[in-house]
This record gives sequence, structure tokens and C-alpha cells, in this order.
Amino acid sequence: MASRFSLSRSVHPILKRPTRFLTHSPHFAPTPPLKSRPCPLWSASFSFCLASSSSSSFSPTSLPVFSPFSPPPSPPSAMAAAVAAAGDVENPLLKNFEFPPFDSVEADHVRPGVRALLKQLEDDLDELERTVEPTWSKLVEPLEKIVDKLSVVWGMVNHLKAVKDTAELRAAIEEVQPEKVKFQLRLGQSKPIYNAFKAIQESPEWQHLSDARKRIVEGQIKEAVLGGVALDDEKREEFNKVEQELERLSQKFGENVLDATKKFERLVTDKKEIEGLPPTALGLAAQTAVSKGHPGATSEDGPWIITLDGPSFMSVMQHCRNRGLREEVYRAYITRASSGDLDNTPIIDQILKLRLEKARLLNYNNYAEVSMATKMATVEKAQELLEKLRSASWDAAVKDLEELKYFAKSQGAAEADDLRHWDISFWAERLREAKYDINEEELRPYFSLPKVMNGLFNLAKKLFDINIEAADGQAPVWNSDVRFYCIKDSSGSPTAYFYFDPYSRPSEKRGGAWMDEVVGRSRVLSRNGTSPRLPVAHMVCNQTPPVGDKPSLMTFREVETVFHEFGHALQHMLTKVDEGLVAGIRGIEWDAVELPSQFMENWCYHRETLMGIAKHYETGENLPEEVFLKLVAARTYRAGTLSLRQLKFATTDLELHLNYVPGGSASIYDVDQRVSKRTQIIPPLPEDRFLCGFSHIFAGGYAAGYYSYKWAEVLSADAFSAFEDAGLDDNKAVEETGHKFRETILALGGGKAPLEVFVEFRGREPSPEALLRHNGLLAATASA
Repeated sequence: MASRFSLSRSVHPILKRPTRFLTHSPHFAPTPPLKSRPCPLWSASFSFCLASSSSSSFSPTSLPVFSPFSPPPSPPSAMAAAVAAAGDVENPLLKNFEFPPFDSVEADHVRPGVRALLKQLEDDLDELERTVEPTWSKLVEPLEKIVDKLSVVWGMVNHLKAVKDTAELRAAIEEVQPEKVKFQLRLGQSKPIYNAFKAIQESPEWQHLSDARKRIVEGQIKEAVLGGVALDDEKREEFNKVEQELERLSQKFGENVLDATKKFERLVTDKKEIEGLPPTALGLAAQTAVSKGHPGATSEDGPWIITLDGPSFMSVMQHCRNRGLREEVYRAYITRASSGDLDNTPIIDQILKLRLEKARLLNYNNYAEVSMATKMATVEKAQELLEKLRSASWDAAVKDLEELKYFAKSQGAAEADDLRHWDISFWAERLREAKYDINEEELRPYFSLPKVMNGLFNLAKKLFDINIEAADGQAPVWNSDVRFYCIKDSSGSPTAYFYFDPYSRPSEKRGGAWMDEVVGRSRVLSRNGTSPRLPVAHMVCNQTPPVGDKPSLMTFREVETVFHEFGHALQHMLTKVDEGLVAGIRGIEWDAVELPSQFMENWCYHRETLMGIAKHYETGENLPEEVFLKLVAARTYRAGTLSLRQLKFATTDLELHLNYVPGGSASIYDVDQRVSKRTQIIPPLPEDRFLCGFSHIFAGGYAAGYYSYKWAEVLSADAFSAFEDAGLDDNKAVEETGHKFRETILALGGGKAPLEVFVEFRGREPSPEALLRHNGLLAATASA
């Protein structure tokens, strides 16, 4: 029995929303262990939920720029005034609508639309400060409306930047962003609002408020303090300058990563150079070549273009026999955005310097303490968990490498005694094929996107008693590949909607996978004055697109990613909290927000679920039983290595925000190398600059928070173990446990502290035993 690892803390969890939760990062950037593929980290196994994105609690001072968990854009009820102020009734950003007009927003609409809205919101805020009283109707309700108006417009614009990026759109956002941040700072530092929240907390009525309302009040007070409301005028002015610059640098960092990724193109004309690439990868490379000015390119005869986009990059790393090409592509990837005009090194240095300044202005010792002020964990608890998992993973990772060397030698590989970074994925894939007789490429025909989605929706019906129906045409979309769905309860009434954008578009869409809010559930923003406004979400992936007349044929990892993002979406869409500021994923501490997403991944290894989706796209043949058993057996393949990789990212993140001294004798790369000695069996190359592409912590919401993936993995594995305890083959027990999961984890959102919600579902505090057992590392812990 593994020792219990306490996730509780004495400070009441408070709400906070990080600025953004990012996307993509392949095999050599943040990657979760095989069992779990969090949003951030490229396609399938290494996708970013960016999410972004992308979450933690909500605060008007920290409306996200790109967060996959950004406050929901929702149709504002008083938008007409802003339209009049703009003098432009044709601007789609300023129209009243049920679903955002994603198909008609252009870069030219951004400047006048955002400025008109900000003018209207300034007036609304003036009115709120003039009339505010410490009551729900005179404080929280008007505040929620102000926040919602801004998030609908800013959320739309930034979503389009993530999925349909153009130079014109970037320029427009960059121009108005300081004005938006200035308003957010004013709103977050409003003393009349802050004092009114404190008065509510100190009033006799406080004890009679619901849990959700108490969470809102506590969260807004905490956020106001972290937003600088208590600073004197001089320090507040300095704080605001820091915030403005951090916002600008964060956006520039992400743009540099995207541009550096797009910049690399390797034209191949000799098929021998890419020997080993599977047909899907060849088709994608030829399709890319066609889009880059080679109209006659075919998968059979080329030419082909290799890029650093997830599907292309990983196919080379895993399958290309040309060791020289693997090295070339690998080196290009780990040095993205680290030179020339796109060099993120000085941006990182400045970001870390400013975060430390911000922490000290707020009377914290370092930025890690600021980050933890709004999470379940403390710095010490996070470090304790990371070390526990590191010690459990190390010996297994050493054995992984020895096994790989032995296998490569048995295959006559000249490099067997000196495997380099660009060899690991290639030989790991060959060993997987030999050990489990599983070839991911040969499995693709069994995982066509339509069948996967149908199986996922059937699982949701079984677990949570919902029906999901196509609603294409009911809402405008930003690309013809985007699907739109409606979720209905058992009575047939709509309860939520969501968009799904599945395919990679490297020329305009950032990498990774993420879920984001479009509109949140809200009583205050009811459309008919009686029932709450229904939530709307979008799910974004970057999986292999259809090639020719074939549907999108997915890798098993891409299947896991879709399940992961759908878990996030379910928590947003199935909430029963009507208080908009803590409904769904809003108000949930950042280190708990991955629970439902990682929980859903476990069902990919459930026989009934997997066999329900794994049908050959042409013949309808079921996935052979022996292949299913091998997939399950392969679940823990290289688990120690993959766990250490995640722990390296999490530990580096904490070190940079806890102990690193900007401008000191050690560089950020020195920190990375030092951490790697304890978390990587093969040390990184001296020229490794993965930090320059670490969007999670420099352009997302994970600063001093990347540990959240492992923290939430403990919660999610333990939650799934409740179904294992009930009996996965007992349909009645599964349905009953699913109902309980829906009524707690999914329904309560940010309206209750996540530890309390977990205990309500599980009947006890969480333990890491299930996580270690699922990853095959429990024995290592017991003997440690």
C-alpha cells in the first residue's frame, strides 16, 4: 500500500485565472507520461491544452489573452450602447448574438470594436463604483456583466488569433492590448469594489451565503490583493507597468514560437532520404508540398516537405531510418525561437525579472509564492510530490534506456552503444513494435475520426446520461472543417453546445490541443430571464487531417488527446452552478483543473469503450482482441522515462520561479542543465534551447504551475480507481459511479474547494497509489 500523500492545505483555496494555457510541445518539450496527455504538449501525447489552453479561478484582473480556459466570451446584453459609441453598426464584434460571428470577424474590426467596447465598459465601471453596495445585486451581478462583455469580444479575437492567425490580426491585437490591460487593471484595483467585497465578508449575512457565493467573495478579495489594490499610488503605478509589459512579452513569446515553427521547411526530393515514413506521413508531407508551391507533389513520388509541426515532426522522429535527417530535424526543434529576430532568450530573462519584481511589490519572496497563493498546493507540497514521483521513476527510466540499447544492438545499429536524442524515439518505436507487436501506423485505419467521436459520445451517454447531437449550421464557424454539437439531457432539452476543430493547419493555427470557454453558464446573463444562460465550449486539436478520400485516421495517442480535451469540455458544460463567476471550469484551482481531462483518458484502455470505437474505416472489422490486449499491456511502456520528462519540465519551472536570480551568474540554461542531471538519464545537448519554446510557462498559465499536471494526475487516477473498485464490467455500477462523478466533479465547478469536491466523490482524500499502479511504478515505490 503506497503511503498517502496529502493534497490538503490550511489556506482556503481561492480563485485565480492565469493569463493563458498553451498548446503544443513535442516529444522533447513538455510531454506527459503515456497514461496521460495533458493539453499542453503536442498532438496526442504532447499537446498543449493551452490552454492553453486553459482553469484556475476567475478574476476580472486576469482575463486571459489566449487561455484555453479563458473567461467565456458571451453575448452582452447591453452591447447596443457600445455599437452606438463606435458608430459602426456593421462591426460584428459589437453585435448582439447567440453564438459569436467567427466567420465574419476581420482584423479591421478589432481596433474600433475593442475601443468602443472599452469606452462603454469604462462608463459601466464608473456607474458601478458610484452606486456599489455590499449586496449581490449591487456588486456581483453588475461586475459579472462587465467582465462578460469584455471576455466575449476579447475571447473571440484571441481565439481567431489561435486558429486563423494573420499578420494583420496580430498587429491589431498588439495595438489595442495595452488599452485592454489598462482597463483590466483599473477594474481589478477598484477600491470601491474591493471594499464592498470585504464588507460582505464581514457582514452578519456571510454565514448564510452558499458555498459558491463565499468562493466568489473570497476569490475576488484575494485577486484584488494580488492585483495590486492594496499598494500605494507609486507602487501601484510601477505594478501596472510590470503587468502591461508582461502581457506584451508573453504575446511576443508565443508569436516567436509559432513563427519559428513555421519557418523550418525541409524539402525532400529523394524518397530514400525519408525511408521508413508511413503512408500517412508521406501523404501529409506531399500535401504540405502542394500547399508550398509544388502542385504536382504526390505521396508516392514527392516532392515532400518536412516541418516542425507535431504530426510531421513526430513521424520523422519515430519512423525515419535516415539518422542524419532525424538529427537535423531534432536540432531544429530544440533550438526553435533561440536566434535572430525570433530569439526568445532575452524575452525569458525579462519575463522572469518582471515576475520577481511583481512578487516583491506584493510582499512575496518569489513568483512561485504568488502562483501558489491561488492553488491547492504550496511550494513545499508541490516539491514533495515531484520528488516522490521522481524517485519512483528513476530506476525504471534507467532500465528503459538499457533495454533500448540492448535492442538496438540486437538489430545491428551502429549507434547502439551511444544512443543520442534523435535515436530514442526511433528505437523506442521499433522496440514497441517488437515487444508488443503494435505498429501505431497500422492501427490508424481502426481509428477514423467519425467512429472515435461516435464512441466517445456513447461513453458520455453511459456515464453521464447525456445525448450529443450534430448541430452544424446552427452557429457560425471559423473554418469549414469545424463541427458544432448540442448536448441534451435525458429529457431532450439542450444543456450546452460545443465546437470541435480537429485538424492541423500549421500555416495559421498554433500547435497543440486545448479546450476553451466560449460562453459560461450564468443566472445573471440568462437570455429569457428565467433559466440560466447555457454554456458553450470549443475543443481544438491538431491531428492528422484527411488525405485524399480517406477520413482522418488517428493514432492511438490522438484518440487519447480527444478524450482528454472532451473531459475539460464536460466540466465546463455539465456544471450545475448558476453563479457565473464560479460555474464550470471558472474558479477551479489551476492544479485541479486537469482532473476530468486526465480521468477521461483512462477510458481509452477500457475494453468496451475502445472496442466500440476501433472499427476499420473501410471494412467495419473490429480491432482484433489480441491487439487490444497488447495496447493495454503497452500502457506502461517506458513509463519511467516519460514520467521523468514531465518531472523535468515541472522542476525546471519551479526552479526558475523559486530560486533563479535574473541577471545573476547562472543563466536560464544553466538551471535547465542542473535540473536535467536529476531528471534525465541522457543529459540535454549543450545547445538545447527547449526553454525558448516552453510556451506553457512563458506564454501560458503555467508559470510556477507546471507541476499541476502531476498533481492533477494523482486526483484523476484516484478518481478512475473508484470505477475500478465498483467493477468496470458491471454496467450498473459504472453508471451509478458515473452519476456520482457528474454530480460532484463535473457539476460543482469552482463553487466548492476542489479537495472538498474530491472527498465528496471519493469518500476520502486522494492517494498517489492509483497513479503509480497505472504507470507500473508502484513496486518501485514500495522497494524505495
